Amino acid sequence: MRRTLIVAEMVARDLLRRRGALALLALVPLAFYLARHNDKVGQSIRFASLGLAFAVCTLALFSSTAAKGLEPRLRVGGYRAWELYIGRLTALIGIGLALGTVYWCIIAVDQDLRRPGAVGLMMAMTVVVAAPLGLLIGAIVPRDLEGALLLITLIGLQFLMDPAKQSARLLPLWSNRELGTYAIDVTDAGYLQRGLAHGAGCALLLVGLTATLTSMRLRRRRHMRLSSAA
Repeated sequence: MRRTLIVAEMVARDLLRRRGALALLALVPLAFYLARHNDKVGQSIRFASLGLAFAVCTLALFSSTAAKGLEPRLRVGGYRAWELYIGRLTALIGIGLALGTVYWCIIAVDQDLRRPGAVGLMMAMTVVVAAPLGLLIGAIVPRDLEGALLLITLIGLQFLMDPAKQSARLLPLWSNRELGTYAIDVTDAGYLQRGLAHGAGCALLLVGLTATLTSMRLRRRRHMRLSSAA
């Protein structure tokens, strides 16, 4: 556990040092929110939540690809693959939740919300799904450019597909629609339950897939074990 926290702190420090890139990503949800601010209240809040997902996914993607050269050395130094992955995921979720809290406060002040707690829950679930999604994309693709293109495609589909279609449920952020409907349109608890179940299921699936790929990539060969022991 101590080494996992060390990795999380290391990742957080590295990301927070990149102030320019972090500031630009932090403004993405604001741009999405203001783009629909004069439309229906629900649209602007949903757009802000998807902007938050895009920012967290992008941060996770670039963090994952940047770490591919460092993690094998940490693995030889005695760190386990799951410690490296969980530490990185913890740092990303922490930063994402901090950013989501800022936007939740902005929305709560700017809008007359009937269920502000549910809006906060929607933001939190968005971060919990987006962080492992970005790490999964980073684990699949070899370089940043391919990952960015795949991420843009996924977020674009999230905007364009009719959320009422059954096929839309295959998108990782479909829970955003259900939780947003419950929070903003003040519907019954069925939307809340479906949103939480879908979000939690997607998050667990994404974490499991990425953890497996990370473990395979960082699997220690015999010569690595001998080198570490020496």
